[in-house]
Amino acid sequence: MKFYISLLEPAMARGAIASVSFSASGGEAFAEQLQAALADSAYVERWLATLEPEAREHVDPALLAVDAKAKVDHVLHGLGFQLIASTTLNGTAFKHRMRLLAGSHWQLTDVK
Repeated sequence: MKFYISLLEPAMARGAIASVSFSASGGEAFAEQLQAALADSAYVERWLATLEPEAREHVDPALLAVDAKAKVDHVLHGLGFQLIASTTLNGTAFKHRMRLLAGSHWQLTDVK
């Protein structure tokens, strides 16, 4: 699937947990960080480490999935960026990663 994401105010695109949040300032860096969050199990491990031990036991296994072949591109979009993520992750896992990375400062504009 391809997920099309708009980051209209990139400086605001930060999640609540610094260790799993975007820290990027440019389109290429945002794309790289999203790609790592989708493809690298170390990202999932960092997120799990922020949870209480008893909460880890109740995490939906779908949220732990990674796609080693995920690819993310970016395009300048007004004053912000559009990220285009190609991944096999389902919508629930993808949106969860985006909330961790960007909080509520992102918009899913299309899925193909």
